[in-house]
Amino acid sequence: MRRLGSGMQARFVLAMGGAILVVVAILGVLLGRQAATQREVTRLSGTVIHELFDRSTRSRGEAIARELADALVNPLYYNDLEQVGALVRNSARQDAVGYVLVFDTEGRLLHDGSVEVPGYGRPMTDPLAAGAVSATGARVQESHDVLENSLPIMLGKQRLGGVRVGMALEQVQALEAQASQGLAQRLEQVGTRHLGWLLLMLGLLAAIGVVVIVYVQRMLVTPIRGLAMAARQIEAGDYQVPLRENDRDDEVGELVRAFARMRDAIARHDRDVRHMAYTDALTGLTNRLAFREALDHRLMAARASGHRLALLFVDIDDFKRVNDTLGHEAGDEALLQFVQRISDAVAQAGGDEALLARFGGDEFVILLGEGDAAVQARALADVLVRELGKPLMVQGRELYMGASIGVTLFPDDAADATTLLKNGDIAMYQAKMAGKNCYRYYSRAMDHAVERRVHMEQELRGAWERGELRLAYQPIFRTRDRRLVGAEALLRWQHPALGTIPPSVFIDVAEQSGLIEVIGPKVLRAACMEAAQWPRSVDGEGLFVSVNVSPRQLRGGELPSLVAQCLLESGLPAARLHLELTETAVIGDELLAAQLLDKLHRTGVKVWLDDFGTGFSGLSHLRQVPVDGVKIDKSFVADMQRDPDDLALTTAIIAMAHALGITVVAEGIEQQAQFDLLCQRGCDLAQGYWLSRPVTATTIVQMIEKGDGGD
Repeated sequence: MRRLGSGMQARFVLAMGGAILVVVAILGVLLGRQAATQREVTRLSGTVIHELFDRSTRSRGEAIARELADALVNPLYYNDLEQVGALVRNSARQDAVGYVLVFDTEGRLLHDGSVEVPGYGRPMTDPLAAGAVSATGARVQESHDVLENSLPIMLGKQRLGGVRVGMALEQVQALEAQASQGLAQRLEQVGTRHLGWLLLMLGLLAAIGVVVIVYVQRMLVTPIRGLAMAARQIEAGDYQVPLRENDRDDEVGELVRAFARMRDAIARHDRDVRHMAYTDALTGLTNRLAFREALDHRLMAARASGHRLALLFVDIDDFKRVNDTLGHEAGDEALLQFVQRISDAVAQAGGDEALLARFGGDEFVILLGEGDAAVQARALADVLVRELGKPLMVQGRELYMGASIGVTLFPDDAADATTLLKNGDIAMYQAKMAGKNCYRYYSRAMDHAVERRVHMEQELRGAWERGELRLAYQPIFRTRDRRLVGAEALLRWQHPALGTIPPSVFIDVAEQSGLIEVIGPKVLRAACMEAAQWPRSVDGEGLFVSVNVSPRQLRGGELPSLVAQCLLESGLPAARLHLELTETAVIGDELLAAQLLDKLHRTGVKVWLDDFGTGFSGLSHLRQVPVDGVKIDKSFVADMQRDPDDLALTTAIIAMAHALGITVVAEGIEQQAQFDLLCQRGCDLAQGYWLSRPVTATTIVQMIEKGDGGD
């Protein structure tokens, strides 16, 4: 028995030892398999996480650069560095954005988001600068610590500069390492817990070991491999990848639920990025990028079906004046009111397939393609002109702005999106030239007109410095004795190649281009200098000089200080300077005009209202905008003899102006009969070719010295 017992025990020990060896062997194999699986999962997850972060960083950098490039067009065009800085700082505050740089066409830094911009105006010298400056489109550059997206800032075909958005790879890599480390720690925890479970099963039979292996395979490896497969689908852009129902409360269940939350978060982030990239933040309308993509698709469909499309390019008239005088909050409020009116008009006359987008600061585009596009475009343009011409109430003020609209058709006017948009812009510009608050259809003749206008604008720059611009003076006489009492300063342009260019042509170019803000102060200063040298007349009076003031100069708010400076430099008495403003310059915002004119009156300068009667404002505005004199427009004077209505209106203007204590000046007198009619009705002053043609400053002096009373 003892031997049997010893033998059974030995056999039992041997069996147990063998079983233990088998279990240990199985355990060793299982542990090896688990370690390999864990390494594979860690490697796959690390690769996926890296690719996700890399793709997200590139996509986000590109989206920020494109959005910023679109938003910077208007501020950069108007050199609004404050708005540029605000946009740059908003973008630079986003996560993982290392820097945001805005530069001009020469590669000089315009803004970096800082308050003082220490590198302003200096060329950028970093290794990536050359590539960014020379890029004609979107460009991605990468160094060991930054991923840079650069885009040129374009206004049409004109390059205004560019923007560089650098994504800090160090931050991205830190986030990536943190995510990978977290996932690895979770996997390690899960592996450790299962290892402890397997060690507890060490004394069980091999069958139990097999069961454990199967359990581990089903409960751990399979879910993680499913997550890895889902991660690949997410990487490919499929954010709707389904995950198995998971009610487990262990780490794997937590991991699966965390992965599901991460999937949903990435999907939301993708939607948000797309929304920001394709939607205007202020108005909620489709933005330039989304509209351009939609336009390309519509053009492809129209080519295939042979349908016509109509594009309306809408630009709010004088919108910059609202921002400059009332502030950007008021500008945003006015813009939103315009958007609502445009949206209502499109809903009323644009059809179900109409597409409305905000194309720039105060520019909108509407694409029509339902039914007869040309007829629909005309109907919509009529509605827009009517509705947008109505006054707006902004911060308790009634503002009149209106909109200029350009209409172009596909395929009649253009065969591609770029040309169609360019033609719409040209037609809109012609609507502004026609007096604003109207619409014009594109025609090929407009291209030549735009080219001529651009050429004239280029020639006008520097014309004063080259001596091509000079002052002439239109003498002004007192009607009761035909005594010379003053002169109106007129600007003349003698071009060396084009000859004499009429003021009606180049003054309009200067107004539209903004050059009048440069030329106007020079004219005022020169007129004051020359008038200060005029001798006194024979009766001891000093002649006044009247100078036309552009609406842009009035709206800028700097006119009183400019006038004071010119009077100080020239020594001309303030009472001998008369400023002439048009009716339309003061109608838009009478409160602002009244404040500026009050400042001018306090200096002793007199203010006249030029071209009176053509602005449809009536004499009621004279009660709110204080002026010293009105000029009856020459169109009324020319028809006084033939048109009883013009004669009656002229008579009424003189009588009502005198009742208000306002001096009346008649211009454009070309016949003695006109002069006699005006004298009979008590007109105070007169000017015109019948009395004297425009003369030089030297001739004015001669006329004063000999007491000339006109021709």
